[in-house]
Amino acid sequence: GAGGHSRAIVERLGENGRLYGFDQDKDAIANAIDDPKFTFVYSNFSYISNFMRYYGENGIDGIMADLGVSFHHFDTPERGFSFRFSGALDMRMNARGEFSATDLINTYSAEQLADIFKQYGELETTYKIASCIVRAREQAPITTTEGLIAAVEPCTPKKDANKFLTKLFQALRIELNGEMEALAMALEQSLKLLKPGGRLVIMSYHSLEDRIVKNFMRSGNTDGIIEKDFFGRATT
Repeated sequence: GAGGHSRAIVERLGENGRLYGFDQDKDAIANAIDDPKFTFVYSNFSYISNFMRYYGENGIDGIMADLGVSFHHFDTPERGFSFRFSGALDMRMNARGEFSATDLINTYSAEQLADIFKQYGELETTYKIASCIVRAREQAPITTTEGLIAAVEPCTPKKDANKFLTKLFQALRIELNGEMEALAMALEQSLKLLKPGGRLVIMSYHSLEDRIVKNFMRSGNTDGIIEKDFFGRATT
């Protein structure tokens, strides 16, 4: 993102401290900190183990992840993250990816769309919503944010339109960027990367992320299953 957390950490690092800041969005490169103690890594944090190995780090003292999208994403119309603006239906956090939200909304089946809206948007009547989209794209491809809003207008509740659209856009964004998978991968890698006594800090913003993080903190795995030995003692 804008690098606010990173700057605060770098200011407090000792002489031998080092911070690696991960971001897969090319726009974040401009916010890289000009300090010898900071290294910008242009990548998704799900590859944290590979990059720590590349930089010769055998163990680290702390990991902090600020999940989801930034204000920059929401406030840049051409990125297509927000229904507040007119713009291309993009939603790619990593612009190097070839598959955008336009591709998703025009190629997924009604069943696939309904599953996404239920799992990642926690919406109701998801098949009805998906059917509205399929009918609209049969007339013309849905390529803009306003085109998507118009497609789901028959399914949009009048009193809670903003809440509905927020969940809809969230679901598409999470699916497109593989956010839940990336989070699970990063959490699992943290077990091997962190030194004894190291700190893991995750800033989550919705219940889906929160559930995965809490499961991991409680059990050491994202499913929340606490493994026990013969005597009923936790082994993780």
